Amino acid sequence: MKLKQLESYLGDVVQFANPKIELEQYPTGPHIASRMLFMAESSYGDIDGKVVADLGCGCGTLGIAALLLDAAQVVGVDVDGDALLLAHENCNELEVEMELIQASLTHLPWRGPIVDTVVMNPPFGTRCKGADMEFLAAALKVAGTAVYSLHKTSTRAHIKRVAVRDFGATSAEVLCELRYNLPASYKFHKQREVDIAVDLWRFTTS
Repeated sequence: MKLKQLESYLGDVVQFANPKIELEQYPTGPHIASRMLFMAESSYGDIDGKVVADLGCGCGTLGIAALLLDAAQVVGVDVDGDALLLAHENCNELEVEMELIQASLTHLPWRGPIVDTVVMNPPFGTRCKGADMEFLAAALKVAGTAVYSLHKTSTRAHIKRVAVRDFGATSAEVLCELRYNLPASYKFHKQREVDIAVDLWRFTTS
């Protein structure tokens, strides 16, 4: 599947109507999601035929992208039951099958490397400090090969240091810097939208 085709399919994914601020729920738009997954497959072969987990899957965008790129199996994990219902509806609409599990990062239903690849757009940690690092620590425990994740560019040095020193990543590489278009989603947002510089990371575990 070509990049533009993947982006077009992901444009049909329904996003949160009532996002929950305590979970920092923001949409992963088709532009970023398609490039993230397309690069994971075209440059590294980490999607096609692989078992993929989407941690904090929300409405299912990244997991659906992995399925459209011929992942062998995708597991979507989220603590929010409402998000999982939306992810299920999106999967039905796009005619793909994803295993959806309601669980927190501290109570994942497996231990040790159990999937090949983890893809995720974790909370940036602005409302709940350290949430981004909790996601990264969990991802590196369950990924047998690689983790693809989005993090604010302003945290780049910290992310790399902690991933390798504390979380056991064998490598941590910024693949590219992207502009995350964040629409006004909550009452406290004063602007209609804002662009945030984010890094697309690839962490390896073996």
